[in-house]
Amino acid sequence: MFPELLRPARRTALMIALLSAVSVAAQFVHLNAVRAEPPLATALDMARYFTILTHCLVVATFTYVSRPRRGGVPGPWLAALTLSVVMVGAVYHLLLAHLIDFTGLGWWADHGLHTLGPVVIALWWLVYAPKRRLEYADLPIFVLWPSVYAAYALARGAGDGIYPYPFIDLSELDGAVAALNMAVLFVIFLLGGVVMISIGRYADR
Repeated sequence: MFPELLRPARRTALMIALLSAVSVAAQFVHLNAVRAEPPLATALDMARYFTILTHCLVVATFTYVSRPRRGGVPGPWLAALTLSVVMVGAVYHLLLAHLIDFTGLGWWADHGLHTLGPVVIALWWLVYAPKRRLEYADLPIFVLWPSVYAAYALARGAGDGIYPYPFIDLSELDGAVAALNMAVLFVIFLLGGVVMISIGRYADR
């Protein structure tokens, strides 16, 4: 656990939680209007996506961080969640952004989730998050959430044949290819963890 953060850190953490919450809500409103389907169906469909679920974790984590109390969120989890959000933005802009052309409210929600959110969360971590106690033994936590999500997404896809991302779409890809794609992403997460731990070992000194 890390000690209580200063007031500016807590205030900006709350603003980040609000940004993620508003972006998810805006995406819900946009998709529900475009698809003209029951709200529950829209919510269940959104819950397939790593982006949406990761931002829900951001809302919970950063709301907790913003509370003025002793103790807080474990440093390795904050670093791992930050990396997950950064990966959300990087993978989206490198591989997925060309697939859908959002307009109106959808455009704002899209950039809140994939552009502004990752940038401000990474900056908050660099400026405010205590990082000195990060160790290379913490590396497994950087792939914990991606692993849980991958198992969940594949299980849902096996049940209804709908896969949220083309690089794990077993209806289109050979199983070995999808497994290789996921292995590459996990390696990237581990390498990202190494970078963040290395930053943490020096940034607070």
